[in-house]
Amino acid sequence: MGNLRSVEKAFAAAGARAFVSAEPRRLEKADLLVVPGVGAFDAAARVLHRGGVDRFIKEWIGAGRPYFGICLGLQLLFESSEEAPGTKGLGVLPGRVVKFRPARPRTKVPHMGWNRVTPRPGVVGRGWFRPAHYYFVHSYYPEPADRRDVWTRTVLEKPFCSAVARDRVAATQFHPEKSGAAGLAFLRGLLSSQRPTRGG
Repeated sequence: MGNLRSVEKAFAAAGARAFVSAEPRRLEKADLLVVPGVGAFDAAARVLHRGGVDRFIKEWIGAGRPYFGICLGLQLLFESSEEAPGTKGLGVLPGRVVKFRPARPRTKVPHMGWNRVTPRPGVVGRGWFRPAHYYFVHSYYPEPADRRDVWTRTVLEKPFCSAVARDRVAATQFHPEKSGAAGLAFLRGLLSSQRPTRGG
């Protein structure tokens, strides 16, 4: 949804042999499944359902294979979103996606631009990740039901979950492919680790 080419180029720059496909038979050959996306939750859910990709993703994750989501690829992991009442997410992680409701008029939504990302205290198993500023563009963010799924936090008036991780599933609300040197370093770390583990 919207940014496939830039994500493909970023992963290639990080050292991956990246390819874009929506065909489960071709995706089966990948070592790491990456699901990016910008746009609306319901439209993305329909796209995944139309090609049977939603079922493929759940089977992929259920088999313990590594998954990385970006923006909508994070939000769709959850059960539902306030953006699209009645539309089901993949339900891989318990929780929902909610809209920013800032208290101060000067706080802009969509949250667009650079912001600092830091690991949640106690998160283990991702020593390659370092706090840095990454690029965001979104009006909604995840609220995991299990706090152990929160990988990183970012502040927009108050802290919100900006990345999740559980077992071999990891996903970011920010866009590594739009985040310059920090984003490239993030993707290199992701590719080198290939063994995400649940937070502490």
